[in-house]
Amino acid sequence: MMKIRSVAPMRIAKIGYIVMSVLFCLAGIFFIMRPDVSATAIGIAVGTVLIVFGLVKLIGYFSKDLYRLAFQYDLEFGILLLILGLIILLRPRNLMTFICVVLGISILLDGLFKIHIAMDSREFGIPSWWLILVIAVITGLMGAFLVFDAVKGAGILTVLLGISLLSEGILNLCTVIATVLIIKHQQPDEVEVEYYEVDEKER
Repeated sequence: MMKIRSVAPMRIAKIGYIVMSVLFCLAGIFFIMRPDVSATAIGIAVGTVLIVFGLVKLIGYFSKDLYRLAFQYDLEFGILLLILGLIILLRPRNLMTFICVVLGISILLDGLFKIHIAMDSREFGIPSWWLILVIAVITGLMGAFLVFDAVKGAGILTVLLGISLLSEGILNLCTVIATVLIIKHQQPDEVEVEYYEVDEKER
């Protein structure tokens, strides 16, 4: 009898992605509306979010969803977010420039990965592939702007950080909703087959 794959990891990963995307959006809106928030508070919030999102990405990678689109780069990216989150949490003060550079590069890379995912989604016939592509390009540009302004030392870093987090949250939300399909009776990738030797004399 063929085994049915458990959908629990996929469901956890999808729900986790949605929750984290909403948190990214809320954090982005908060930073836009409150640019005077302390760097320590930003460091603690960002470090915590990166660690949790890194764990969600690892769960997503090992969940083996049907299309294998949204989570295909999440092994390396999840580990990266875990490491960066720990670094920021250990030294939350006086790291505003570092936080913005790190997040900017991460958001830029995620935007580039999501562009590739959008192209793959087009091949799979997913109708909303173009929406993922447009938001991925915008998000990648926001990440690049964040890195540039952090290095330059601009005074609107918190606002730009908020805009980047908001666009990243929207991008992840659109991607996971459009490309992660959970099927209750999904078959495993490898089918186990038992072979028996038949003695020629018994024929």
